Amino acid sequence: MKKIISLVIRFIPRPFLQRVSPLVMPLFRLTLRGTDVHCPVCDQSYRKFLPYGRVSRENALCPNCLSLERHRLMWLFLKEKTDFFTAKLKVLHVAPEHCFIDRFEKLHNLDYLTADIESPLAKVKMDIHHIPFPENSFDVVFCNHVLEHVEDDILACREINRVLKPNGWGIVQSPVYPIAKTIEDKTIADPKERERLFGQRDHVRRFGQDYATRLSTSGLKVEENLFVKSIPSKDLLRLALAKDEVIFVCKKG
Repeated sequence: MKKIISLVIRFIPRPFLQRVSPLVMPLFRLTLRGTDVHCPVCDQSYRKFLPYGRVSRENALCPNCLSLERHRLMWLFLKEKTDFFTAKLKVLHVAPEHCFIDRFEKLHNLDYLTADIESPLAKVKMDIHHIPFPENSFDVVFCNHVLEHVEDDILACREINRVLKPNGWGIVQSPVYPIAKTIEDKTIADPKERERLFGQRDHVRRFGQDYATRLSTSGLKVEENLFVKSIPSKDLLRLALAKDEVIFVCKKG
């Protein structure tokens, strides 16, 4: 199963997977019935979660809502540390995750808009380098696992900063590796070489520990939030969270 999922993720286009994945999940929900792990996003429990990733991680993907470790942590953070579920907020969600879309759309306090350049799940087709909205438009912007794919991550962050309202905030997650400085080379086009250097065939950079500092050069104020450290060990296991996951919270600069 781990090898199959790894190959599927590597070689099948993401837009196709986004359409098809929900159709095949009911089978896995039946085979994984149990109570050992729990997903706070969809409030469902299972014997274990599905493996996921190009280098497959055990106990990662919820077979009901398709949340991963980072999504479950973000859900808890939004509930416990923000007013996201209660305040009147205008929200831009770039490259929206399947596990969040329906749930966020049902929140009556939100004016919620999804956008992406290729995702079939998004309502607005949008290039993040040129966000088609006036400055000071949004209270919240989510942009997760996008910046490692785009031509110019700093320009993308300038655009996020521009459309955020003066007291606006957001979450900008990306894979961050245990290297001191981000690696990128825009001349590399070969998919195999990109995978070797940057971790995936469709990545154009490998972010290092300078991630927050690098993105902050755009004008955004990007902070490393260690909310995960406040979660008891037993809950980390039951919710299948990554114990060292950093949440990168941004504010308008």
